[in-house]
Amino acid sequence: MNTNLGRPFSFLRGRAILPLTFLLAACVASRGADATGSRFVSKPGTAKVRVEGTSTIHDWQMEGTLIGGYLDAGADFPTKPGAEVKPGKVNAKVEAFIPVKSLKSYEKDGKPYSDKMNEVAWEKLLVDKYPRISYRVSDLVLKESPKSKDGAYVFDSTGELVVAGVTNKISMPVNVTPMEGGKLHIVGTTKVKMTDFKVDPPSPTMGVLIKTGDEVKLLFDWTVEQKTAPAPPSKP
Repeated sequence: MNTNLGRPFSFLRGRAILPLTFLLAACVASRGADATGSRFVSKPGTAKVRVEGTSTIHDWQMEGTLIGGYLDAGADFPTKPGAEVKPGKVNAKVEAFIPVKSLKSYEKDGKPYSDKMNEVAWEKLLVDKYPRISYRVSDLVLKESPKSKDGAYVFDSTGELVVAGVTNKISMPVNVTPMEGGKLHIVGTTKVKMTDFKVDPPSPTMGVLIKTGDEVKLLFDWTVEQKTAPAPPSKP
């Protein structure tokens, strides 16, 4: 099992916080929580997303800082550090999305790479018609409990990844670390092929024809916080 999943991505530290429009979207996504469970929603300014790929001239990467959505935790889901949870399937509902235009190309040192590459990637992902990449978890199975109170719970997740309007079922290892203050730190990674989502690997011409590899690696680092009920109105 990959123990590096719980480490934040250093290349994304210090990036800009979420804009107001994303905060509004997160609020909309947080409505309708099951009254018998606990809903956790995206914590502004903490999301880290990375897409890694290859090409005939060099490896490439796109990065973003926006993840919207929520996690509804059942009674058997570890929401506090050190919680005792039996291995096996747990009750949880997760829906997350990434705005396509939040993903931009960067050099390995974190400097912006190419506006042209951004435009080519967004066009291939049919951004005008499908502005989001989304993932809905259908099964979450606990494989390993943490060895310390502050450690991560290791899950296998199964769900539906939607890219450019095409839905595929995928499996992905996910680490969940409960934190003080009603927060959960969630990290995961998986590999997919663009052609599985009917996306043609880009072949832009930038002085020379560039052919992009079909397989890409997706990595995300997401913190959600428990949604608290509004305070009752004060009596007159």
